[in-house]
Amino acid sequence: MRILLHTCCGPCALYPLRTMRVAGHDVTGFFYNPNIHPYQEYILRRDAAVRMAELESMPLIMRDDYDLEEFLTNVAAAPEKRCSYCYASRLRATAQVAAEQGFDAFTAALLYSRYQNHDEIRESGEKLGREYGVAFHYQDFRPGWQEGIRLSKELGLYRQQYCGCIYSEKERYFPREMKT
Repeated sequence: MRILLHTCCGPCALYPLRTMRVAGHDVTGFFYNPNIHPYQEYILRRDAAVRMAELESMPLIMRDDYDLEEFLTNVAAAPEKRCSYCYASRLRATAQVAAEQGFDAFTAALLYSRYQNHDEIRESGEKLGREYGVAFHYQDFRPGWQEGIRLSKELGLYRQQYCGCIYSEKERYFPREMKT
């Protein structure tokens, strides 16, 4: 099966890529992540995705749009719902490319992370799959969490310290004792 893998970063895509290849799938990556903040972080993750794709001989489709303003416009009024928007917007772009380019299915490296809401990702992916006429391939890649970390370190890939958006950056770095 030809699968388009939304690639949020190189480290998170490694284990899903290798797992799907072992299962016999033909995997192409798709980088589209306008939510990542700041811009320097976006560049580090983009470059790590490109490097991982080269090292793993994975074709990579780049949508190198850094549309932070659109992301913020859609989440600023309710930052607690930002992940829902983030999942849906990136999965929508992936489903659209998968449909346009004749892929059998699409999926997301987000399913590798134990910090993401798998039920919501799956629900959104399946809904968008119906809308675009391309299957959403759900697979729980979390059992490979430690293996993915090991592989990314072995390859010397940049490893990020927070999910990506300005809100997750604050949650990661803002001293908790200062929160009121």
